[in-house]
Amino acid sequence: MIDLSQTLKAVTMRAQDQNDLPDYLASRIFAIADQLATSQTEPLSIDNLIEQVELYDTFGQTGYLGMGVNHTILEKTIRKIEVLIREQKNN
Repeated sequence: MIDLSQTLKAVTMRAQDQNDLPDYLASRIFAIADQLATSQTEPLSIDNLIEQVELYDTFGQTGYLGMGVNHTILEKTIRKIEVLIREQKNN
């Protein structure tokens, strides 16, 4: 999970610098990345989050083609992973 954590942090920093990823989303993603070493979160969920962060676009899902990932889609994925991590801590 350490490699996934480092990858997640790297793509998040890139999305902040290049695609205007909001700080409130980035801080939640960094928190998830920090918890990966101690959680049993499915790698598939983290891979999905990494892909969505890489595709993040402030104006994603708008316009004719509706391409990219906007904050609503990304936040839904973040919330899902946060719940999984929280449930693991409670068990």
